[in-house]
Amino acid sequence: MNLKKSALIIGATGLVGAQLKKEILQNSDYDKLTIIVRNQKEEEHQKLTEVKADFASLCDYKQYFHVDDLYICLGTTRRKAGSKENFRKVDHDYVVEAAKLAKECGVKRIAIVSAIGADPNSRFFYNQVKGEMENAVANIGIPSTYFFRPSLLLGNRKEFRLGEKIGEVLGSAMKPFLRGKLERYRSVQGKEVAKAMIKFLKNGRNGVHVVESDLIAKIGKL
Repeated sequence: MNLKKSALIIGATGLVGAQLKKEILQNSDYDKLTIIVRNQKEEEHQKLTEVKADFASLCDYKQYFHVDDLYICLGTTRRKAGSKENFRKVDHDYVVEAAKLAKECGVKRIAIVSAIGADPNSRFFYNQVKGEMENAVANIGIPSTYFFRPSLLLGNRKEFRLGEKIGEVLGSAMKPFLRGKLERYRSVQGKEVAKAMIKFLKNGRNGVHVVESDLIAKIGKL
């Protein structure tokens, strides 16, 4: 008997989160999807429950964390956040808080969008914060925990990011040279990340797992 699953997405309006929402709504393995967002769109779908929330007070929305699978796609930029402190709140604090709530509610599988080069000892603030987030979530003890580390993300974003547009052009030019161990630095489509996250969680293995960008692209294309 094929039992249907429920899922929750934190950060469903960004590049990966929006693709993830679309994929889950079309996926027959899930019969219920809840998304927690800052601004409601009032989108109608028989599977979908949309919750407008203050991410600084996620604990007030704990009742929505009683699901089978949790997907976290939170992320911002230093420029958009306005300061290092605000960046850390979004990319570290909110993610860790969501994972803690998931653990308390008995969630067995969690997938989180991190970043290539995530390392708590990195000299780069962005990678350092991502690495610290991964360590904090891993220590929470959710049975099946997956971190996805995409390289430059491609796709249609709501906001224009000049740096990423330049990166897309350079990434395309460098793609033929990024082979072997360097293949993980190739750019990857947001849609491929979403597909890979769902596929890995479908039969999520116990333990903490890191999925690098080259594997994300390969699985996401299948």
